[in-house]
Amino acid sequence: MATSLKVAVIGAGVSGLIAARELQRESHQVVVFEKSHRLGGTWVYDPRFESDLLGLDPNREIIHGSLYKSLRTNLPRQLMSFIDFKLNDKTYGDERLFPGHEEVLKFLEDFAGYFELTELIRFNTVVTRVELVDSEIIEFEVESKTNGVNTVEVFDAVVTCNGHNSEPRTAFDIPGIEKWSKKQMHSHNYRVPEPFRDQIVVVIGNGPSALDLSREIATVAKEVHMSSRSPHVKVSKSEKFSNIWQHAKIDCINDDGTITFEDGLSIDAHIIFHCTGYKCHVPFLKTNGIVSVQDKRIGPLYKHVFPPQLAPRLSFVGLPERSLTFLIVECQSKWIAKTLSMKISLPSKDQMLRDIKEHHGDIEDDGFPKAYTHFFEIENDYIDWVSAQLGMNVEKKFAEMFKYIIYCAISGNYDDIMNLFKVKFGI
Repeated sequence: MATSLKVAVIGAGVSGLIAARELQRESHQVVVFEKSHRLGGTWVYDPRFESDLLGLDPNREIIHGSLYKSLRTNLPRQLMSFIDFKLNDKTYGDERLFPGHEEVLKFLEDFAGYFELTELIRFNTVVTRVELVDSEIIEFEVESKTNGVNTVEVFDAVVTCNGHNSEPRTAFDIPGIEKWSKKQMHSHNYRVPEPFRDQIVVVIGNGPSALDLSREIATVAKEVHMSSRSPHVKVSKSEKFSNIWQHAKIDCINDDGTITFEDGLSIDAHIIFHCTGYKCHVPFLKTNGIVSVQDKRIGPLYKHVFPPQLAPRLSFVGLPERSLTFLIVECQSKWIAKTLSMKISLPSKDQMLRDIKEHHGDIEDDGFPKAYTHFFEIENDYIDWVSAQLGMNVEKKFAEMFKYIIYCAISGNYDDIMNLFKVKFGI
């Protein structure tokens, strides 16, 4: 028999919205907590940036958004969709195959309106504490603050959807970097290229943001030197940009302020720009050590969703990175909602823990650090596995499209992805 529970959803971004819809479809009583005045999460552009450009000061005013003004999706419209509500079928003023962030936000607002989710959201409400009340019954106290007023409520279940693009992760393990006296900033606080005009910039990172932003700031900067820790990086001068160079990782920062790369070159830069990603950040969660965060790994989590000891009453949506985000979070949300309704059963706690141990072992055996725990890139097996739990079929073309995007990126064709994709799939 299906069970109706009172469920708290933390966050009204992509993950929170689809989780709310699936929980509502299963007749659960849903409350969505959103600290902003509007839905959309990471897709809401905020021109403000933090006073601490590296995000190190715990007492700084935190700006949740990390979008820069010119950002476009790095996936085509076909892959920025839910199964029964597709961006590819709609336009909101930007018909491009890889649209700007404004188009995605309008899509999410349309989604929330169509499925009557907005009325479930408590805006301007910050969750300050989610604490396990009783590990036997498994209930949670959720403490929140709205306009300075604290509220404490008890929920049967909590779905954490607060995202992972707001707490900067910096490269402060580089020898000498903490003593460097010149400007440093994290991509979280980047909005427009103008502050880089006529500057010599060192960009740390080789992910999508590092690539995008290096090309954007190169339009105004004097020189842009990209630094990558990847052993596969090709040290070279850009063929398309006369003022961009790719280097190996930084060896050290010298007492005279110069920066030396492992390839031997030393330069005197004005700015170190950290495009080094984000930490997992769930400061409100109190589980007496049952769930912890270690170097971007939240765990232990069965299939990146359920902590075995608290499953299914506590869950996480949207942790996978470099993945088919919309499709994965929809599958995860359906899985959570049906598990809470007792329509789907989870394995025993011991079985789930064995599966987690095996997954973590595979990461270690492959030579990756803990930070890669939730990195997917080409993990079609995960989507197939979760969708199988739900008895649903996912169109194979979505995985094929995503796999091709990844192939283009790692084969050095990043700048031509949009054109190559159009040709490959006849769009």
